[in-house]
Amino acid sequence: MTEPLFFDTDCISAFLWVNNESILSKLFPGRIVIPKEVYDELSQGLKAQVDLMLQAGNATIESIMVGTDTYELYRKLTSHPDPGHKIIGRGEAASISLAKEKQGILASNNLRDISAYVTEYGLSHLTTGDIMKMAFDAGYINEAQGNTIWANMLARKRKLGYRSFSDYLAKHQSEKS
Repeated sequence: MTEPLFFDTDCISAFLWVNNESILSKLFPGRIVIPKEVYDELSQGLKAQVDLMLQAGNATIESIMVGTDTYELYRKLTSHPDPGHKIIGRGEAASISLAKEKQGILASNNLRDISAYVTEYGLSHLTTGDIMKMAFDAGYINEAQGNTIWANMLARKRKLGYRSFSDYLAKHQSEKS
């Protein structure tokens, strides 16, 4: 996997809020893309952390150019979705639009809002849980560290779908059996 990862606000924030963006830098060096709309949604403190990732060359910010197909898709998703679809946030829409244009991977936790678009546009998709499991499989974190990070993310009101990293691992191990 060498495709760029386009992070929405919720997914990148899950790692930034708990000061574990180094997991992203280790797993995806130079492949982390933060749409300008996502960067704009971040608080000053989180922007400072992203700025360090940018300076280290571990991430880039990408803007959507007005007048492009990507911009038209972004506008559609944020203001005039197709029938049966709901309007989504700017960060999610930018991440989806850029991932589609650049044939990259969408990094988002907001499955309820984005699932239809992921399917419709044939996007590859990762959640925070998927990324944490990748870090575990790569040996960057152990299960206890994963549980601590997970608990800290939950304390920051992240919706991760499982009570603990151990629960996530158990569910995803049983799916492979």
